Amino acid sequence: MSEAEILARVLYRDQDVIVLDKPAGLAVHAGPGTPDHLELYLGPLAFGWARPPRLAHRLDRDTSGCLILGRHDKALKRLGRLFEAHRIDKVYWSLCRGAPPAESGRVEAPLLKQSLPEIGWRVRVDPAGRSAITDWRVLGRGDGFAWVEWRPRTGRTHQIRAHAAHLGCPLVGDAVHGADPAEPGPLQLHARAVSIPPLGPSRPPIAVEAPPPPHLHAALAALGLNSSLP
Repeated sequence: MSEAEILARVLYRDQDVIVLDKPAGLAVHAGPGTPDHLELYLGPLAFGWARPPRLAHRLDRDTSGCLILGRHDKALKRLGRLFEAHRIDKVYWSLCRGAPPAESGRVEAPLLKQSLPEIGWRVRVDPAGRSAITDWRVLGRGDGFAWVEWRPRTGRTHQIRAHAAHLGCPLVGDAVHGADPAEPGPLQLHARAVSIPPLGPSRPPIAVEAPPPPHLHAALAALGLNSSLP
C-alpha cells in the first residue's frame, strides 16, 4: 500500500485518535503466514510525531471499515479502558444469505473457539463458551438475501459471523461459518461506524462512518441502499 493510499483511508484524526478505513483482505498485524499486514504501512500516519499510531483493537483480515488507532500511550490506555467497559459502540453492515426471523432483535448465545483439523479453528455457539451478545436490525431484503446491521455488545472473535449463522442467515463469503464453504467472493462484512466517548475533559465525542467498499455497496444497493450515502 502506497503512502497516498494509506493517507486516503484516514476517516478521522485528532491529537489522540486516528480512525482508518481498513481495506478488506489485509490483516491488521503479523501472524503465521501473514507477511503483509497493515502495521507495515502506518508510518505516514505519524504526521510529524516520533511514532506512528498503534492498533487500539482488531478487525478480521476480511472485514473492511472503521479501525481505531491510538496516537500515543495515554490515548491507547484510555481507549483500552473504554473497550473493556464496552463503551465504544461499533456498527457493522453485512449481506446475509437468508434473513433473521424478525425485523430486529438480540442474540445472546455463548461462543466457544473450536479446533478442527480441516480448517484450523472456528467459533460456534456452545453453552460452555464465553458470553456473547449482539443486537441486529434488518435494513433490506430481497431475492433470498438480507442487508443486516449488527451492534456487538461483547467483543468475541468472529462474534457476528457465528451469531449470523446461529440465526440461520450466514454472511455471504464466510468460508468458515457460511452455508457453502466453497462460495466464491469476499466476505461481505463491513465495520460501518464507531462512536467513542470523550477521551478527556476537554475532548469531544467521536463519531465516524466508513463507506461500504465497492463489492458490498453493489450488493446492498440492490436491497435499498441509497447510492448517495457516504
